[in-house]
Amino acid sequence: DVQLQASGGGLVQTGGSLRLSCVASGFTFDEYAIAWFRQAPGKEREGVSIISGRDGTVQYADSMKGRCTISSDNSKNTVYLQLSRLKPEDTAVYYCAAILAGTGGVVLLSADAYYFWGQGTQVTVSS
Repeated sequence: DVQLQASGGGLVQTGGSLRLSCVASGFTFDEYAIAWFRQAPGKEREGVSIISGRDGTVQYADSMKGRCTISSDNSKNTVYLQLSRLKPEDTAVYYCAAILAGTGGVVLLSADAYYFWGQGTQVTVSS
């Protein structure tokens, strides 16, 4: 079975940091790109960042560019999202999702393009 297990969320104060993890299983990790999305109450799911398991290329959405870093450990089938300088507006459920990786880089597509989704991890930033 395909599984994406997201973890690492929690409650932090404004300006704080968190590292989210997404552990993948059930598919060939280096043939896929893993993206992080987030969804705040009453808002649409929005992409945050993506990394290719094939070649390590990354892309960031403007919403968190400069305040997050995506990385992966292919030996552990795991993608990380380091969040820093968090703001209350970053409060959301963060999800990881997988899509087949192409060659020549990655593009952070809209949510409906992704095949597999994890269950989400809650990030709450207090003011």
